[in-house]
Amino acid sequence: MRVVVGISGGVDSSVACYLLKEQGHEVIGLFMVNWEEKDGSCTAETDYEDVKRVCNKIGIPYFSVNYSKEYYERVFEYFLDEYKKGRTPNPDVLCNREVKFGPFLEQAKKLGADKIATGHYAKKIEKQGKFYLAKADDLNKDQSYFLNQLNQEQLAAVIFPLENIEKPKVREIARKLELSTADKKDSTGICFIGERNFKKFLSQYLPAQKGDILDLKGNKVGEHDGLMYYTLGQRRGLGIGGRKDGNGERWFVVKKDLDNNILYVTQGDEDCLYSEGLYASEMNWIPEIPEENEFSCFAKFRYRQPDQAVRVTILDEKHIKVDFKEKQRAITPGQFVVLYTEEGICLGGGVIDKSFRIK
Repeated sequence: MRVVVGISGGVDSSVACYLLKEQGHEVIGLFMVNWEEKDGSCTAETDYEDVKRVCNKIGIPYFSVNYSKEYYERVFEYFLDEYKKGRTPNPDVLCNREVKFGPFLEQAKKLGADKIATGHYAKKIEKQGKFYLAKADDLNKDQSYFLNQLNQEQLAAVIFPLENIEKPKVREIARKLELSTADKKDSTGICFIGERNFKKFLSQYLPAQKGDILDLKGNKVGEHDGLMYYTLGQRRGLGIGGRKDGNGERWFVVKKDLDNNILYVTQGDEDCLYSEGLYASEMNWIPEIPEENEFSCFAKFRYRQPDQAVRVTILDEKHIKVDFKEKQRAITPGQFVVLYTEEGICLGGGVIDKSFRIK
């Protein structure tokens, strides 16, 4: 079987290529350039050199394909639009749906691929002709959260070679093979921002409008640099520490008023950050919308968060209401809520629109 692997220049996709070749597949490495910049902030050139070394070591052909236009139009513009709305987007989820399992899949088919593969830590299960996404065996590295928007066609086409392997074992395999990526640090954050100052980067694309920082009583306690730079629950970078009129505890963000360009903060008691439920839209159901309009399951509201018990009400195919068993801190509009069964099957996910409190 011919398998085209999305090889990134990291250790996970490197070992995925090796494992597939060991299984007897005809493996081709395909490296995606999703962002172009001349200042060296994105590591694409360095990563591609690692791709060359790994593929030559393993003995597989490799190609590079440029999807920077598609990435800009399908992911980055969405990223900017969300920040304009005062929300905090997760572009990695969109990148998977719109690029890695979109144009990449199409290119793989042109190369004669029977399947595509990635270095994601996730599991695919097939039952009665339907495909399910599930958590990887290595729960510490599981990335099913970022794959919550995949559809049946995309899942049908993919193989996850690392689904039942733990990360230390992956590095051990890479070291035995003497791959250049064996001890390479895992990538974090978003490529197009890299190691740069987030505020400086975002200000190149969105004009920042300074405004007042008020406490919950309406007293001015400082000035913000632009609402897009702040997220709910944020403590650092507010520039209002050490005020004599405060209670000595750390300030944190509790609300953003876009209409009046006001950032609201408070100190001490975090109760105002907690909510009892949320509304979400743009739901993607894997493999299909549940028959019950109401059901209990588990959810994540951010990556690496432990599963939280919830009760889901389906409002329509694309909208849900989620009630929490326990109050949740700093539910952030723009992030994804991802639903799971107790067994770790991903039911799908949607974009958080707003949280609510029951008075």
